[in-house]
Amino acid sequence: MSIQTLQPPVKTVDFQDFFMPGHVRFGVNAYLTLVEEVKKLNARRITVISDKGLDKVGLVQKVLDLLAPLEIDVTTFTDISGEPTFRLLSRSIDRVREHESDMIIGIGGGSALDVAKATTALADEEAPSLCFSGEKRIETRTIKCILLPTTSGTGSEVTMNAIFGDEEQEVKRGLVSQSLLPDVAIVDPVLTLSCPSKVTAASGVDAFTHALESYVAARATPMTKMYAEKAMKLFASNIPKAVHNGKDLEARKEMSWVSLLAGVSLANAGVGAVHALAYPLGGKYHVEHGVANALLMPFVFEVIGQTCMEEMMEVASFLHLGDFTSNPHQAKGAIVQYLYELLETLNLPTSLSEIGIKEEDLPLLAEQASKVDRLLSNTPYELTENHILKIYENAYHGKRKE
Repeated sequence: MSIQTLQPPVKTVDFQDFFMPGHVRFGVNAYLTLVEEVKKLNARRITVISDKGLDKVGLVQKVLDLLAPLEIDVTTFTDISGEPTFRLLSRSIDRVREHESDMIIGIGGGSALDVAKATTALADEEAPSLCFSGEKRIETRTIKCILLPTTSGTGSEVTMNAIFGDEEQEVKRGLVSQSLLPDVAIVDPVLTLSCPSKVTAASGVDAFTHALESYVAARATPMTKMYAEKAMKLFASNIPKAVHNGKDLEARKEMSWVSLLAGVSLANAGVGAVHALAYPLGGKYHVEHGVANALLMPFVFEVIGQTCMEEMMEVASFLHLGDFTSNPHQAKGAIVQYLYELLETLNLPTSLSEIGIKEEDLPLLAEQASKVDRLLSNTPYELTENHILKIYENAYHGKRKE
C-alpha cells in the first residue's frame, strides 16, 4: 500500500482562531507599572485618552504624573462624555495626528477604551469614515496602545470590537478588527473602587451578558466556554457586594476578573440577540449600553433559551439555581427569573417604559434590530422581525412572556 493511499480524504476546512492582547497584566495597583510598559514599547510621543469625569476627579493627572519622569511629549484627549459617536472619534483621530503620537494610552470605561483603541487603529487611515461605514476593513496599525479599564463591564481592553453611535442614522455600529486589540492591557481593580453604584451595576451586568451570550453563541468553542463559565460563576457571588459595598476590594477584584474573562470569550465567540436589540436603544434613545443589555436579557432569553436547553442547564448550575438534569425545560425559566430579579436587586430599570421608550417606536426599533445580521446570525434561534417586536413589547411592559 502506498503512502498516498493512507492519506485521509480532503475535507472542508474547519478551524477556530483565538485572539487576545499580546500582554495582559492583572493585579492590585498594577497600574503603577505603566511606565515600564511604556519603556518596553519605546514610546516617544503619547496621547492619553480618557473621559471628562476621570479628568475632573484627577485620575488622568495621576497617569500624567506617572509618565512625567520619562520626559517625553504627552498630550490628552478627554472630551468623552456618555456613549461615543463617530463624530467624537474623528476629533480624537485629529488630535493624535496633530500630535504625531506613536502611542495611545486609554484609561476609563468602555467608551474611553473604545475611542482609544479605534483611534489607534484609524489614525493611519487616509479616510477613516470609510471604515466607520464598513466600506473598508481596518487591516493594520503602527501606533502602540495600552489600555487601563476603570469599570468592570465591557471587557474592551481585550476585545476586537468598538461601538459607536451614528448620529445621522440614529443607530449604533460596531468596528471589528484585530487591530483594535491593544499591545498591553493593565487590569487593576483599584481603578474601579471609585466607580458609582449605578455604573458598577450596569457595567457588571453588561459583563455577565457577554459571558452568557458568548456561552450559547453559534461560534462558541470549548475554549471560549471555559472563560465564560468562570466569569458567570464569579459574577453570581460578587456583583451584589461590588454594587452595594463598593469599597470591598476583593469583590472589585473578582468583578474585574468577570469583565476580563467575559471579554475574552466575547472577543472570540461573539455575542447575539441581546446586543442586537440593545443597539437601537442606544442609537435613538441614547440608553446606556449596559442598562439596555441588562433590561433586555431576561426577555430575550425567554425566547432563545428554548433552543439551547443543555447550555441553560449548565448556566443554571453556574448560578447555583439548582440541578435541572431531570427537568431540563425548567432551567430556562429559572435563569430568566434570576435575570429579572437581578434588575431589582441591583436597582436597574425593569421595563422600557421606565426609561422613556415610546410604545409607538417599538416597530421601528424592531426593524432596526432585525438588520443587525452579524449578531443575530450568532444567536441559537432564528429571530424574525416579529419575534423581536414581541420581545420589545414584553420588555416595554416589564412582564415576562407567559
